[in-house]
Amino acid sequence: MKTPVRARRRSAGVVSSGRGSGGVVSPGRRSGGTQFCGQDPALAVSGLRKTYGGRVVLDIEELAVSRGEVFVVVGPSGAGKTTLLRLLAALEEPDAGEVRLGDLFRKAGQAGSSRRPGGPSSLRSPGRPGPDVVWRRRLAFVAQHPVLFSGTVLENVTLGLRLRGVAPTVARDRALAVLAELGLGDLAAAHVFGLSAGEAQRVALARALVTDPVALLLDEPTANLDPANAAAVERAVRRAVGGRGLAALIVTHDLFQARRLADRAALLVQGRIVETGEACRLFERPRDPRTAAFVRGEMIL
Repeated sequence: MKTPVRARRRSAGVVSSGRGSGGVVSPGRRSGGTQFCGQDPALAVSGLRKTYGGRVVLDIEELAVSRGEVFVVVGPSGAGKTTLLRLLAALEEPDAGEVRLGDLFRKAGQAGSSRRPGGPSSLRSPGRPGPDVVWRRRLAFVAQHPVLFSGTVLENVTLGLRLRGVAPTVARDRALAVLAELGLGDLAAAHVFGLSAGEAQRVALARALVTDPVALLLDEPTANLDPANAAAVERAVRRAVGGRGLAALIVTHDLFQARRLADRAALLVQGRIVETGEACRLFERPRDPRTAAFVRGEMIL
């Protein structure tokens, strides 16, 4: 087993406020249940709620991201942005609510199998990955602090494919193609210990994209990066969304980055969505006074 090495530096529908051990079920045609907003969103939540020690840290009524869309959630530190990503990535369980990822659903308090119209549906059966694994293989989560494994860049990028049983030659070809796409082709044989923070962030992004996820989750993707490397990461994200048709959800406190990347954006404050809309409109003509204050750089209480 390779030893994880942390990089030297850390490098739509409608959204509104509201309330959220979840299982995964393929939805098919459902009788009753949540009707997600938007035109067949790739990623959507409804009634998502999370508490820690009795304190509500996230309470989102609805949020949906379509394929080919960059949706950016901005907000001050402690607003619940990273908690949102961890719930979407099935790294934590919600207290209430439901999350949709493509044709899969996770529902708070529901086991890994359920019954739906047309017969039983279960993602847990002998010889198959459990529901959490099935879910996580459909999306990619690039954390604020990228963790790379000891070895070469190519070994890191092919790891997810090899774990999925992809043939080594196929995994290598796919990895090299993504590395070239991100301007890292010359570093395929390099050891990760020698990477800069910006290179490490792009390797983490390449490792995420090579698996062809339905959705891409990014937590402060350019924090502590110099402008050139930040621009390279942003270009890579934009190309990935446009060329692959995946849904991207980015959380950041960087308003300038949000303006550059977002198709739509939302302001998250104390775990609740304050305002959402087309990015240009939201940042230039905010309707909520709290959004206007945040855009001006003022403290929001």
